[in-house]
Amino acid sequence: MLEQFLTAEMIQLKVEVEDWEGAVRAGGQLLLEGHKCTPGYIDAMVRTVNEMGPYMVLAPGLALAHARPEDGVHQVGLSLVTLKTPVNFGSAANDPVELVISFCAVDHERHVDVLKALAFFLREEDNQRLLREAETIEEVLGAFRIQA
Repeated sequence: MLEQFLTAEMIQLKVEVEDWEGAVRAGGQLLLEGHKCTPGYIDAMVRTVNEMGPYMVLAPGLALAHARPEDGVHQVGLSLVTLKTPVNFGSAANDPVELVISFCAVDHERHVDVLKALAFFLREEDNQRLLREAETIEEVLGAFRIQA
């Protein structure tokens, strides 16, 4: 499922950001450029962290940035950003973050479907390692194709 949403245009490697907000915005910008969401959706992802804390930092070095479908989603989208220098989100257990996966879904059902698929993929530490260590976009895409 995930490989149909994650395209080469939705991936950036070794991105330079100043902080967690920059990391979230980098992933959101890819969704915006891919016509998956509105600028307001990116703001909603940032607002979610500000209001709820770093709950989206799911594992050591990994954040899953998202907001609610009604915050400005046009279609299901998935982006992946690796950071040149890891940043702290405020998660004592899982900071610093070096891999940010951002997604948007058009409704609650699709939102849950994408979350489940990501959880299934990311539960394998080898998959997380492959994404973190990828030197090329093709390596990232290959990791998702293997699991398809």
